[in-house]
Amino acid sequence: MSDIFNALPGVEVPVGTISRSLAKMWTDTAAAGGPAPASEDAKATQVNFVLHLGFNTTPGDAVAQFQTAVAFSKRYPSRVVVLCPLGDDTAITDMRAKVYGECHLGKSKGDKRCVEFVMLSYPRSARQFLESQVSICLSTDLPLYYWAHRFSASSKLADYHYLLTRAKRVLIDSAISPEDSLTYPWPRPEALRDLVHARLLPVRQSLGQFLGRYPMDTLCSGLRTVALSHDAPHAPEARVLLKWLQDRIGKCGKNQAAFTLAPQGAGATGSFVLTFAYAGGQKSFAWTGDLARGTAQFEADFGTGRTTLPAAASLLAPEAALSEAMFF
Repeated sequence: MSDIFNALPGVEVPVGTISRSLAKMWTDTAAAGGPAPASEDAKATQVNFVLHLGFNTTPGDAVAQFQTAVAFSKRYPSRVVVLCPLGDDTAITDMRAKVYGECHLGKSKGDKRCVEFVMLSYPRSARQFLESQVSICLSTDLPLYYWAHRFSASSKLADYHYLLTRAKRVLIDSAISPEDSLTYPWPRPEALRDLVHARLLPVRQSLGQFLGRYPMDTLCSGLRTVALSHDAPHAPEARVLLKWLQDRIGKCGKNQAAFTLAPQGAGATGSFVLTFAYAGGQKSFAWTGDLARGTAQFEADFGTGRTTLPAAASLLAPEAALSEAMFF
């Protein structure tokens, strides 16, 4: 994990001087003619954000998530603390810190959005001091959001009780987290948000808008199976999408439809194929979504004539998925 800390941008500073170092960073940037906040209002005025890079994170992946946080901050000025824990095999005994900042212009010259980063690298021996150091780095009057990325075990993450209990939202990505991450007894399960679910927002909206044109009785009457097939890269999204469908139409009155999930067979095209099968075959529904092409197709007949409708199909960009998971 020291490779991750070294891969991230920023200037290394003594841990005890983080606040002064952040102020000096902006002063030096302004003196050199670079973009710097003209007032406190341009800095971390909206969000405290802790990005925890777990043991399964690679240096390249760490940089990618760092850039996602930067892109997020263009809309939501943030103070971001990046946690880089060290494994038990390290000989490092001290906590290390880096500071980094960026500013971006909004829609007008006076609309400047800035982000401040504090990177903390720490061995297990310094773990007991982490909560205190993180609290010093955060703005005390702002909400806290905690993003746990590629953690190796839910039980190990549970040790970060301070962050799990204080955060308004705890963000995980079930596509890359341990299998029990969504069912583990977290201290505040109501705060947990899955980035896979957030990424699916455009797909969920498209399906909801189309199906919402029909009365629930029409959709449910005679419904026997809801089948979703998927390509290999989008298996996590398919799993979450089927769960979303179950939550909404899984109990159609007295009807108990069967929900099935399966990988696509050879020769299949597209990312998802969703079909509803009805008793007697008098009604039908099919939706095909191709995320690579950004296109989708609805084909339905609920007893009032066949409807065919092309549509868009996409996932949210990572920074948009973050805001969806945090605030909605």
